[in-house]
Amino acid sequence: MGIGLCSYVEITGYGWETGGVRINPDGSAVIFTGTSPHGQGTQNAFVQIVAERLGLPPERISVVQGDTLAVPYGMGTAGSRTLSVGGSAVLKAADLVRDKVARIAAHLLEAAPEDIELLEQGWGVRGTDRAVPLEQVIATAFNPRKLPPGLEPGLEGQASFALRDANYPFGAHLALVEVDPETGQVRILRYIAVDDCGVVVNPLLFEGQQHGGIAQGIGQALYEGIVYDQEGQNRTANYLEYALPKADQMPPLEPHRHQTPSPTNPLGVKGVGEAGAIAATPAVVNAVLDALGIAHLDMPLTPEKVWRALRR
Repeated sequence: MGIGLCSYVEITGYGWETGGVRINPDGSAVIFTGTSPHGQGTQNAFVQIVAERLGLPPERISVVQGDTLAVPYGMGTAGSRTLSVGGSAVLKAADLVRDKVARIAAHLLEAAPEDIELLEQGWGVRGTDRAVPLEQVIATAFNPRKLPPGLEPGLEGQASFALRDANYPFGAHLALVEVDPETGQVRILRYIAVDDCGVVVNPLLFEGQQHGGIAQGIGQALYEGIVYDQEGQNRTANYLEYALPKADQMPPLEPHRHQTPSPTNPLGVKGVGEAGAIAATPAVVNAVLDALGIAHLDMPLTPEKVWRALRR
């Protein structure tokens, strides 16, 4: 048996990003972002941000990502920057639309724009039951005759956000492993993760990224490796031979989160894309080394490699 611990501090986020939000006359909305998805589910986080700021149903919001025809400028997705930089640009664009919605609602209610807020029944006057539904605000926004003076038709905002200082997610992962001395097989009995990526916009996406990163880190620690024969030919050229972790090789995960808001962006987020991949590898390797009572063994810690270490 062995226990391994990894505590880490990461640096995430860089550069700048553009974002846009447009409400259409039929009440649907489109979000535009220069970031590009590759499985993180960040479009759901963008939708959540805009839905909460504008009072729109999430199912009426679509997202256009990484399309240079619609979004001419952007720095893409890397370094856990999508939400802290791209999401902040989307938030700023949503706030521009929100300001215009408040001005139109104030005009309809004969109130001051600074007294308008999003209420359960629509956009209304703070501290009263006077409100207008968003549908009425949208209809007014596309009717020049009903708009207040100084406002152009439509509901659209374009914004950019530059990250001046990096974000610093941190956490600690603990692995408990069992090593079979007869076969060298490693089995992970428990895996506990505590990650702080700032404000969590979507807990389900956060946990999904934790799980995926930990799986990648475990794969690097125990299974994944490029092997060449004596002639220099790659013997792990496909996924039948390159050993990615399978579902039955993943332990039950005990993920936890801690939230320390980042001061670098209006969302207070830091990013969680690499957390599990950073921490899982040393946590698992440290646990195996603890079980074997040795100081070093090159990854991946395959059963044969562990078995030979035991014999030595």
